[in-house]
Amino acid sequence: MTNPNAPLTGRRAVVTGASRGIGRAIAVELARGGAHVLCVSTRAGGCDDTLREIAAAGGSGEAFAADVSNPDAIAALVDKIVSGGAPSILVNNAGVTKDGSFLRMTAADFDQTVNVNLRGAFLLSQALIRSMTKAPSPRIVFVGSVVGLTGNAGQANYAASKAGLVGLARSIAKEFGSRGLTANVVAPGFIETDMTANLPEKVREQILASVALRRLGTPADVAAVVAFLASDAGAYVTGQVLVVDGGMTI
Repeated sequence: MTNPNAPLTGRRAVVTGASRGIGRAIAVELARGGAHVLCVSTRAGGCDDTLREIAAAGGSGEAFAADVSNPDAIAALVDKIVSGGAPSILVNNAGVTKDGSFLRMTAADFDQTVNVNLRGAFLLSQALIRSMTKAPSPRIVFVGSVVGLTGNAGQANYAASKAGLVGLARSIAKEFGSRGLTANVVAPGFIETDMTANLPEKVREQILASVALRRLGTPADVAAVVAFLASDAGAYVTGQVLVVDGGMTI
């Protein structure tokens, strides 16, 4: 059973993109900390494995399906979420990649990436923020990327969407700080997920050579930082970008 004295006990947390990878690790870590986690994925049943891990960790959660880039889907999702009580934690993690060289990148690939990664985070934050500011210790965490800070060849759309999260978080932090809400960005480097599992060995070696700690990160590394920002320990941190990259960008 979850420790009743755990730091997030009694809190409700929404995590998008919670079906796998970083999102799943965040959902499980928040549940381990005592939060009731509302896991969001794009399809029904997408978070079944996440819920099983949450239960195995002694936590509680439930699952929802929604396309976060669709305003109507967001409205329906928020109605379901707030019917069970106002969440005090929102983790905007849902994201897609549509990589390609700048000159060959289509407007459709650019738009889809920005619509999910940035517009979706804006829509859900906007839809939930009124109810969140009525809950204790409201926190919004955006999962960005070091690519949003450094740029990356072949990822102009992804980098732009993740850079946009920084401006969005800082604007929310300034506008809602007087209501006790914090908004921050966690920017992972290369993390061991399905998205990086198929990297060619030569590329992996080049990446590792650029990382001070000489290892790729894990979803748990990112989840721990998100949990810190969601907890009372992170109460005086807002409008910041916390880079979790093992020293890759120093």
